[in-house]
Amino acid sequence: MEKIGLLCSNVSCVNTIAEEVILDGAPALRVVKDGMQDIFDTDTYVLLNGLTMHNGIFRVSVRSRLLPDAPDFARGFIGIVFRVNEAGSEFESYYVRPTNGRHPDPVRRSHGSQYFSYPGYTFDYFRKHGITAYEAPADIGLDEWIDIKAVIEDDRAAFYVNDMEMPVLRVDGLKHGKGISGGLGLYVDTGTEAFCRDAEIEVFD
Repeated sequence: MEKIGLLCSNVSCVNTIAEEVILDGAPALRVVKDGMQDIFDTDTYVLLNGLTMHNGIFRVSVRSRLLPDAPDFARGFIGIVFRVNEAGSEFESYYVRPTNGRHPDPVRRSHGSQYFSYPGYTFDYFRKHGITAYEAPADIGLDEWIDIKAVIEDDRAAFYVNDMEMPVLRVDGLKHGKGISGGLGLYVDTGTEAFCRDAEIEVFD
C-alpha cells in the first residue's frame, strides 16, 4: 500500500473547506461542507490531486464530530468518494453515519453506513424505491477514529470498517459500471466536522 499525504497542497476542495490541524498530537486534515445545507448525497468532498484508479484498494482513517450548528438530522456523515470523473459530474461514494452506529433504535442502527452514486442515486432515492441493499449497520461512534477500506473490482465494491474481517457492505453493480477509472477523495456532509489521516492506496489497474 502506498501512503498518501493529506495536506492542503495535495487536495482540491469541491464545495468544502479544508485545513491542516493537529489532533491528539498528530497531523490531520479537517474538512467541513461549504454551504448547500439542504442538499444531501451530493458533490461535497476533497479530491486527492494526481490520483486515479480503476480497480484497487483505498483506505483512510476518519473521525467525525457534529458542528455546533448541526441540524437535528445530522448524523456525522463522513466517508470516501472514488472513480470521480474529470468533470466531477459523476462518482461513487461510501460513507458512515456515526450517530447511528450504536443507537438504541434498531432502524437507526441499520442505517449506519451507505453507498450512493452521484448524481441521482442518493439514500433518499433508494429508500423511496424500497431498495435496502445499499445500507448496512456499522459498530462506530462519534469522535472516534474509524478505519474505512474500499476494495473495488470492476462493477463491485466491498467496504470494510475498522478491523472487521468481513465487509460491512458489498455492492454488486456499481451504478457507473465496471469500466470507469477516476479520482479518489474524502466525503463530508451536513453538520459534520470531519478529520482524516493515514490514507493509503493500492492500484490493481
